[in-house]
Amino acid sequence: MLLPFKLTPTYRDYVWGGTRLRPDAPVTAESWVVYEGDRIATGPYRGQTLADVARQEGIALLGSRPLDHTGSRFPLLIKLLDCAQWLSLQVHPNDQQAAQLEGPGFFGKTEAWFVVEADPQAQLISGFRPGLSQEQVHQGVGNRTILDLVQYHQVRPGDTIFMPPGTIHALGPGLLIYEVQQTSDLTYRVYDWDRPLTGSRRLHIQQANQVLDPAAAGEVTSLPDSPAVPRRLVTSRYFALDLWRYPTQPLHINLQGASFSAITTLQGSLHLSAPAWNHTLQPFESLLIPAQTGPYQVEPSPSATALHAYIP
Repeated sequence: MLLPFKLTPTYRDYVWGGTRLRPDAPVTAESWVVYEGDRIATGPYRGQTLADVARQEGIALLGSRPLDHTGSRFPLLIKLLDCAQWLSLQVHPNDQQAAQLEGPGFFGKTEAWFVVEADPQAQLISGFRPGLSQEQVHQGVGNRTILDLVQYHQVRPGDTIFMPPGTIHALGPGLLIYEVQQTSDLTYRVYDWDRPLTGSRRLHIQQANQVLDPAAAGEVTSLPDSPAVPRRLVTSRYFALDLWRYPTQPLHINLQGASFSAITTLQGSLHLSAPAWNHTLQPFESLLIPAQTGPYQVEPSPSATALHAYIP
C-alpha cells in the first residue's frame, strides 16, 4: 500500500518577492509546495519527483476522479506567494484556449487564492469595471491605462478568491497567499508596471487579447467569525479546497479512494495518522496522502490552520 509522503518545495525568485517564505534568502517570491516537479522527501520514493510517482502508481496515488481529465499527470499545482511588490496584471486561458494557443497537452489555469497574511491596506486586482467593451479592454492591454479599467479589492487574512480563466488579476504588496490551481503555469502578462522587459519577463499582448473576458471576475469571500470546521472554501470542476482552522476535536477524513489529499499547514502544527503511518506537519509543510491510503485522522494543535486540496 502507498503511504503518505512529504515534498521538498521548489522555490522561484521573482522581482516582486519577499522574505517570509525563506528568511535566510535574499528574495523568495513563490514556494511550489505541491508540484509535479517537487522531489519526494520521505518514504520509499524519496528522491523521485511527484510526476514520476504519479506515472508509476496511477490511480493508487491519484484516485479515480483525476484520471478522466489529466490521466496519470498530477492534476494540481499548489503555491505559497510572498508579495512585496505588485505582481504583473495577468490572465490565464481555459482548457480549450490553452490547447489552441499552446498545443496539445496544455491545460488551462483555473485557480483560487486564500489570504494567509495581509498588511492593513493590502489590495489585489480582480476583474474589470462593469460595462466595459472588448474594444476598451483591448486598448488597455500592454499599457498603464489598464489600471483605470480594473477593480481593486482590499482583503484581509481568511479571504478566499476563486479566479476563473479569462479574469484579469494581480496581487499587491503586503500579501502572503496560498494558491491552488490546475496543473498548469500558463500565464499571459497584460501589464507589468513599466518594469523593463526581458526574454523571461515580457508581455503577451496577442494571447491576452484572445483570452481576456471583460465580464470575468473573482469574487472575494470572507470567513464568518466562527467558521465550521472543516469549512469548504471552493468547489470547482478541477479542485475543492477546505479550511481547517482552530479545530477543537480530531478530524476524520475519508475520500473513499476517489482522490488524494494535499494538506498544507499555515499556522500551528498537525499530527496526521492511520494505523500504518503517522506524520507531523509544521507551518508551510505539505503532505501528500495517496488515494489508496484510505481514511486518516487529523489532530491539530490549538492554533492550527491548514488547507486541504483534493479533486471533488
